Amino acid sequence: MTSNKGRAYFALSGYHLNPEDVTRMLGIEPTAVNAAGANSSLDKPVISSWELSTEMEVGEVDTYELTRGLLKKLEPVKDNILKAIEAYNLSPRMGIVLVLSVDKGEVGPEVGYGSRAIRFMSDIGAFINIEYELAERI
Repeated sequence: MTSNKGRAYFALSGYHLNPEDVTRMLGIEPTAVNAAGANSSLDKPVISSWELSTEMEVGEVDTYELTRGLLKKLEPVKDNILKAIEAYNLSPRMGIVLVLSVDKGEVGPEVGYGSRAIRFMSDIGAFINIEYELAERI
């Protein structure tokens, strides 16, 4: 039987971004980076990204708890996040990724953000992204 899986993430993305610059500004090591645009030419801009993610939770996925875990790391550096957004013209995003079970007995998780996460996202102008896919039956 398959189980639901989920993770939460915070990402900053932008054209010609070197993710190492964001790491230095925030003082937080990312869980993933894409530096494809760091050296792209002006005539063919490419987006790069810096991401901080929770571990993939399996079973009973609590999106509220996942985002609270991220906020504990991000709130202390909110001013630096705002400086990075301004300095590098970045797009902030907070997201949830879900892999939902297709087994009849499995209940889908409640998906949402608490008021603390919404306030944080509003303060930095972040987009909300919820991605989901269906797990394959075993």
